[in-house]
Amino acid sequence: MFVQPTLLNNSNGQRYLSSYEAGFPLDSLHEQVALCSFKQWPKKSRTFLMGFHDFVLLFCSFWCVFFVSSCSAQMQSSQTQVLLQLKKHLEYPRQLEIWKDRWTDLCSVSSSGQVNVTCKDNFVTELSILGDKPTEGRDFDGFAIPNRTLSDSFSMDSFVATVARLTSLRVLSLVSLGMWGPLPDRIHRLYALEHLDLSSNYLYGSIPPKICTMVNLQTLGLGDNFFNGTIPNVFNSSSNLSVLSLRNNMLKGPFPPSILSVTSLKDIDMSSNQISGILQDFSALSNLERLDLGENKLESFLPAMPKGLVSLFLGRNSFSGEIPKPYGQLNSLQKLDVSFNAFTGTAPAELFSLPNISYLNLASNMLNGPLQSHLKCSSQLRFVDISYNRLVGDLPSSLSTRSENRIVKSDGNCLSGGVQHQHSVSYCTEAHAKKKSYRVGIFVGVIVGILLISVVLALTIVITCKKFFLRGVSEQHLLHKTVQDSSYAAGFSSELVTNARYISEIAELSREDLPTCRSYSLEELKEATNNFDNSTFMGENIYGKLYRGKLQSGIQIVIRSLPVSKKYSVRNFKLRLDLLAKLRHPHLVSLLGHCIDGVVAENNETNVFLIYEYVPNGTFQTYLSGHSSDKVFNWSERLSVLINIAKAVHFLHTGMIPGFFKNRLKSDNILLSENWMAKLSDYGLSIISEEADACGVKGESPNSWQMKMLEDDVYSFGFILLEALVGPSVSAERVTAVLNVMATFNSQDGWKGIVDPVVQATCSKESLFVVISITNKCISPESWNRPSIEDVLWNLQYASQIQATDDG
Repeated sequence: MFVQPTLLNNSNGQRYLSSYEAGFPLDSLHEQVALCSFKQWPKKSRTFLMGFHDFVLLFCSFWCVFFVSSCSAQMQSSQTQVLLQLKKHLEYPRQLEIWKDRWTDLCSVSSSGQVNVTCKDNFVTELSILGDKPTEGRDFDGFAIPNRTLSDSFSMDSFVATVARLTSLRVLSLVSLGMWGPLPDRIHRLYALEHLDLSSNYLYGSIPPKICTMVNLQTLGLGDNFFNGTIPNVFNSSSNLSVLSLRNNMLKGPFPPSILSVTSLKDIDMSSNQISGILQDFSALSNLERLDLGENKLESFLPAMPKGLVSLFLGRNSFSGEIPKPYGQLNSLQKLDVSFNAFTGTAPAELFSLPNISYLNLASNMLNGPLQSHLKCSSQLRFVDISYNRLVGDLPSSLSTRSENRIVKSDGNCLSGGVQHQHSVSYCTEAHAKKKSYRVGIFVGVIVGILLISVVLALTIVITCKKFFLRGVSEQHLLHKTVQDSSYAAGFSSELVTNARYISEIAELSREDLPTCRSYSLEELKEATNNFDNSTFMGENIYGKLYRGKLQSGIQIVIRSLPVSKKYSVRNFKLRLDLLAKLRHPHLVSLLGHCIDGVVAENNETNVFLIYEYVPNGTFQTYLSGHSSDKVFNWSERLSVLINIAKAVHFLHTGMIPGFFKNRLKSDNILLSENWMAKLSDYGLSIISEEADACGVKGESPNSWQMKMLEDDVYSFGFILLEALVGPSVSAERVTAVLNVMATFNSQDGWKGIVDPVVQATCSKESLFVVISITNKCISPESWNRPSIEDVLWNLQYASQIQATDDG
């Protein structure tokens, strides 16, 4: 039944129609007309009108509630997915069992002593997890340990990339979770972070320098890990850091002087490391209250300290000299530990009477002489340790063991007056005298030693120079080009080629399945290719002809016949080949060897043969163009290929000093292995072939994009990204179409008309837009506006994680 409208009065005395006309007051002139008109309608019409009105109001109410809640849920769902991904990275610890699924509002889950998630406006602002895998012992060697660390599959790099998606995060505490590996530099992407605690894990390597640029960071806790590099010396005065804890690691090198510019610091703890060298003046740190540098290898004299210091721990180092008298004026000092050093002189009486001192440890030094007979002690002093020094005379009454509420340790000295466990006076006086003579002996010995070493070094240098002079001249002659030219391919001088340093740790473990690079004879290559039979011919490009062959060992190979540049001597050319041979990476087609036998080609040029591993599944471009019916690459698979090649390019840029930057990046230079792993070919050949600089690929004009931007791998990689998005047909138009393509991408729905349908059908929109954005930056006309290859790699990995979460 439908309720008939009736005339009612509200609290203000106004009258209004009840039910479906509610909320519309009737004034005295119109209310009767309205009622009369309404009553004159047919009954069925009035019933239908009221029913329809009821349905509309109900639908609007429901839609509003649903829309608001769904928006909130959508916002929350994005953050929830990140948290669930972190749970997966951490291998589902029991502490996170309360995180059920993506429908759980993790912000409203009650916090416990081990897990806390705090949100603001549906974004996570605090994430704290306390695990049950604290660091045990110091025997960690950089590999996963069962039941102590996370498994071999854990990647700290991927974990940090996922955490970085919590862009509103201000507090991050991940303690005793068994995380292991180097801490990635990208941790600085959490720009809003104020408190970071990763203590009691198994992190090693160097502390990322960019972590010092996080200006909002107030607390940094990396203690109880295995960091073994030096502490970055890039702190600056704009930092807001107040607590810095690096205790119990394996940090080496000097104490970074730049820390002394961070005046906001209140607490510094770098104890139990291997920090060495000399400390500078700390008095500029006016807010510093606690400094712990105990158990290191610091030496020389004690520096000046700020007057507001409350706790100072410098025990178990190699400090020497006398304890500075200004330390007796640190009136805020409550705890002082300078034990197990090499301090000499008398114990400053002022330290015992500091108004707030409660703990004083001067043990195991070489303090000598008597203590003041009328030594005054602060009423707050509860613990004193002066044991194992060279103190003589009577123990002052203020340090008597009969003193109430005060522990005094004085063993191992030469004190009299019935004090137990003391040496004879001669022990302390003789030791003092021996020490003086010992110092003189050391000084004389050092002077004599320096003179002898100088003479020996001078003689060694003279002999070495004579021995290698002729050979050095010969080497220098061989390294210079036959044709006099001041420029070298790819910017590599002969000196750089000779002294190039291989710095990558990846390659040492990457390609153990392949033989080392060696020299092959021409007969071996003829046997592998049936005397270069036409059936083995694979094609030809700018770098020469390609042949497929098979070695006696059964390894399939590809042989490239390459003209030898007239710019280089044979010796210089071999050095460059050796440089290429060092480039081993899982995503590079490996150079297995070379043959330089003075082979004369048809045009009377000398050829060299380069032997590469065979990669069976063709080029990436073939599959993007649809010319292969065997396989269609979906979005996730395309991202995998792009990430593999980005890693290869990053290796080429950073794996050798100097790096390789002219690599002719193209989709048809990306080969696919039997397991569909992407490998980059034709890299680095510009250092041995002058053809790469002289002309372009056959069929391309000298003004093509490759020739104009050959020196910029990021720009070239941008077109590979473009092909993965839209296919080779569109991207083949190169520069002429780039502006139109990118303008289409930037329009609201324009991308739908140009992005490959396979990509659209298999991608997450958020993942796709990340790649579109980085593609736009890579193809920027201004080189200064392009990202680094590291940034490109990070964005691709980020897009892949988004896609994986969506697929999950």
